[in-house]
Amino acid sequence: MAGKGAVNGVAKNEITVKNALKYGDGATKCSAIIFGAGNIAKLQVIKGLIYLALEIAFVVYMVTKGFGFLGDFFTLGTSTGDKVFNEAKQVYEYTQGDNSMLCLLYGLVTIFVILAVYALWRSSLKSAYQAQLLTENKKYVPTFVDDIRALFDQNIHKTLLALPITCVILFTILPLVFMISMAFTNFDRDHQPPGQLFDWVGFKNFAEIFNSGSSLAYAFWHILGWTLIWAVFATVLNFVLGMILAMVINRRDTKAKSFWRFIFVLSIAIPQFVSLLVMRTMLQPEGAINVLLKNMGFIQTGLPFWTDATWARVTVIVVNLWIGIPYTMLQTTGILKNIPAELYEAARIDGANAVTIFVKITMPYMLFVMTPYLITSFIGNINNFNVIYLLTAGAPAAMEYHNGTAGKTDLLVTWLYKLTIDLKDYNYGAVIGILVFIISATFSLIAYRNTGSYKNEEEFQ
Repeated sequence: MAGKGAVNGVAKNEITVKNALKYGDGATKCSAIIFGAGNIAKLQVIKGLIYLALEIAFVVYMVTKGFGFLGDFFTLGTSTGDKVFNEAKQVYEYTQGDNSMLCLLYGLVTIFVILAVYALWRSSLKSAYQAQLLTENKKYVPTFVDDIRALFDQNIHKTLLALPITCVILFTILPLVFMISMAFTNFDRDHQPPGQLFDWVGFKNFAEIFNSGSSLAYAFWHILGWTLIWAVFATVLNFVLGMILAMVINRRDTKAKSFWRFIFVLSIAIPQFVSLLVMRTMLQPEGAINVLLKNMGFIQTGLPFWTDATWARVTVIVVNLWIGIPYTMLQTTGILKNIPAELYEAARIDGANAVTIFVKITMPYMLFVMTPYLITSFIGNINNFNVIYLLTAGAPAAMEYHNGTAGKTDLLVTWLYKLTIDLKDYNYGAVIGILVFIISATFSLIAYRNTGSYKNEEEFQ
């Protein structure tokens, strides 16, 4: 479609909706109301009929179902069902009421359909305008067969991306929007469909989270504080200790390097949930660790690994080291081998000792390469469900945390799980999920854009 010159003052390659409505002929402008009209007028009959068929299908859907779904979306249902006496059968019959969850889902689906048809409307106008310009400039107008062939040639990207994009919209974006919408409703344990309707409440749930006088806010801020402390310690300790371990193993004087790597990598080969459940059992009040310490005479009573809040928090951080250090060791081993030897040689010639070399060369190089990994590791630890839930399940309990719905070692993600799966407070779970996303996304963007990996992407300085 490219080419020099203009039609009515518009460059031929400016195939936009605005230009189609402004400079299009009658048939092109008619495509804004009757999809495909411009294509049919320019002898692209099959393509035009496909546009028209899709428009007709949309109209039929909206008339038969769509407008009703939109109405239910705004009300989330009005009928809870009723009991009616059937005189002929001499029995009571129960009529099924509305299901607020389905009203929300079908309403969102209809909105997505409307957005898809809007995209189809734009495509119809642009296609008609393109055909008009080709006709006016006496250029070849592609047939339907030509369009099909183009999908496997110059437009192959559209063919390859069509199914993935559709799946992302249906199975990722739509469910996410559905779950986010619950944050603006009162969908909790007292409003469970069918039979009990829930309704839109706006930002009421968010206000309760930020209301200093509510037990929900008290629990949220305390759990958020512990979540950040956990994420910092779990990330920094794994990185530092893993790097030190890699440096020790890679020393020239270290013997049997492969053996030591094998010993630590062995913990990776064991499924994580198995390791965590074993450690949970061993650290019980009468578990193997306490029994062993008692038999050796070091303690008289069992150590409160899981029953005291401080002990439990320190214990989960330490146990996490067993899982995380081997991963960091493997990553840093490869990076250490890629640090230019000339840097070390020049530093030694200048009289730098081992500490200076580590601070001035090794550490900056490691941070330059691994900062993106550290950011993703930090975010991963904020959402590290497995370690906390399999070790403590949030214990020890804390009644001051929203009526005992969370414990002292709960992270926001494990508390969210309890609120939704155990307590069925989906509205609060959705709010916490949104806040966790905002915190994670904000930190990731700010942290990454201020790192050397981003600012000096091409080279290490």
